[in-house]
Amino acid sequence: MRVHGNGDASALLVNGTVGVGKTTVAEAAGDLLADAGISHAVLDLDSLRQSWPAPPGDRFNFGLLLRNVRSVAANYLDAGATRLVLAGVIEQPDERRRLAEAVGAGLTVCRLRADPAVLRGRLARRHDGEPEALRWHLDRCGELDAILDRSTVDDFTVDTTTGSVTGIAASVIEQAGWL
Repeated sequence: MRVHGNGDASALLVNGTVGVGKTTVAEAAGDLLADAGISHAVLDLDSLRQSWPAPPGDRFNFGLLLRNVRSVAANYLDAGATRLVLAGVIEQPDERRRLAEAVGAGLTVCRLRADPAVLRGRLARRHDGEPEALRWHLDRCGELDAILDRSTVDDFTVDTTTGSVTGIAASVIEQAGWL
């Protein structure tokens, strides 16, 4: 792990299947941290891996994500951020270890969960008029949920089926020990 100017920095990954609210909750957590006067940055990991084509054997560009996270996280930490809120997906303990190394700070992982019917509704709204994209995301939702059920990457879980985004974000950062 690299040493940055801020030794008490930590990171929180908001993990979970597609449609569960990772990005929305991470952004709301950032707003709550700002309201509390805590220096932070919010990173959407999907945007840091978005490149085509993915290399053989790396379906979701995890290698590229790690290289980008290493640079971006270092910049935020060097600029004084003490908390990094990440929105994205990790499926395996080795991915967690590699992401923590790339971030350069202690990593806590929260899995968001939601009722399958709620997830289907969210995805249907997100991909309205895009039947192929909807089908892919519905398939991926079930596939990823099963993978995450078997995995041991999460420290705690928060349900997003009901409740306000702000309330859910508050629960996430409280359980992470940040507030």
